[in-house]
Amino acid sequence: MPVRLVSLVLVANRAPIRPTPDGWAPSLGGLASALLPVLEDRGGAWVAMRGPDEETPLTQTYPPETAAFTVRRVPLEEPEFEAFYQGMANRVLWPLSHYLVEHVEPDRSFRDAYRAVNRRFAHAALDVARTDLAAGREQPTFWVQDYHMMLVPETIRAGLPDARIGFFWHVPWPASEVFRILPSARDLLRGMLASDLVGFHTEGYAENFRESARDLLGAKVEGETITFEGHRCRAESHPIGIDVERFEGLAMAPGAAEMAAEIREDLGGVQIVLGVDRLDYTKGLLLRMEAFERFLELYPERHGEVSLVQIATPSRTGVPAYDQLKREMDEASGRINGRYAKGAWAPVRYRYQSFDQAELAAYYQAADVAFVTPLRDGMNLVAHEFAAVSAVCAERGGRPGALVLSELTGAADYLDGAFLVNPYDADGLARTLDTALDLPETERRARLSQMREAVRDLDVHVWAQRFLESLDAEGED
Repeated sequence: MPVRLVSLVLVANRAPIRPTPDGWAPSLGGLASALLPVLEDRGGAWVAMRGPDEETPLTQTYPPETAAFTVRRVPLEEPEFEAFYQGMANRVLWPLSHYLVEHVEPDRSFRDAYRAVNRRFAHAALDVARTDLAAGREQPTFWVQDYHMMLVPETIRAGLPDARIGFFWHVPWPASEVFRILPSARDLLRGMLASDLVGFHTEGYAENFRESARDLLGAKVEGETITFEGHRCRAESHPIGIDVERFEGLAMAPGAAEMAAEIREDLGGVQIVLGVDRLDYTKGLLLRMEAFERFLELYPERHGEVSLVQIATPSRTGVPAYDQLKREMDEASGRINGRYAKGAWAPVRYRYQSFDQAELAAYYQAADVAFVTPLRDGMNLVAHEFAAVSAVCAERGGRPGALVLSELTGAADYLDGAFLVNPYDADGLARTLDTALDLPETERRARLSQMREAVRDLDVHVWAQRFLESLDAEGED
């Protein structure tokens, strides 16, 4: 029996559109890319935050030519933004989810602001639904996104008891004994369990969530289904990927190969080991630098022939832990270059700046090895982007790249052609990097072919379709 599609109310921290000199355009990133077409098809609304420094409209229709859906923004003043977003989201939930408990800063004011802001988001979503119902339309489906919004489903359920609610968790869900460190752990779990379906990148994360519900709340768990206070919620694996067509298109765009060739020429024609990350302590950047330094110690014959290009996009500036990481990265790159640089060769080329997707695709194409070694990551889409671009370039006669990937990422569950490594093992990273640099072209192509198949299967548009089909089917039960 085919599922009847109803309108959709998305609740997410970030808005899906951004102002440009020519009007409005979709925000950069996979989530907007995946979900804007769904909203245009179904209709509905996207509820997002308006930060204290923004002057965007509180309500607007989009796209301009069709007004297919509404963007509804929840305005936050500076104090509540600091406590909700910079505090609870970024200094509590983010580090805890990545097992970096030493960075967790529990604070009652953070929790109070988080609950208040989540309630405002939920009421904005309920207002949209009630407007639809008052106009004689069907009740929409709700889809809540990520760790910023853990309490939203509970408030929506209280306002509309028969609502169909989905939730997607975009970062790792930690083991039960780690999650329970939070004083508010049980309240946050209750909030999410009001959903009908909660999605995670891997089955391991979903299992951790089910165990947390059982251990902390005494919920009944049978297979993927969690029953708590009479309500059933399924926790499933729904891995997300990238907009494959976009990145393959960037690889084939006019001038892309020339831009990659210029990068290689500017670096003196050496083999390129590439890291691309936000400047974040979860990405293992300092350990990666130390591993590359160890590589130079173990393989002196590589001096002058290999450079690490580390792109670190500025992130959460003004937060002490991130400012300290920047200083440490500056010191590490300076130390390694001071120790090993010779003539025009610099072993580390550190780029602390933002690049657009076309520029990143050129770096992916230029790289011999992508060095993707987070300490923990929900998925890691850089690995997907590199595999997609490198595979296209190999098809067009370019040299295929190899991927060295942390086994502590969600992507490690899916990208079988990657070299999997422990990001804490400097000697292991160095040896694997040496192997990847010397990998014969036939094996590079074979590994890329494996990864490309997986990347296409996890395309972000396919992810959205699969999740909503599962959520819609739950509503038909």
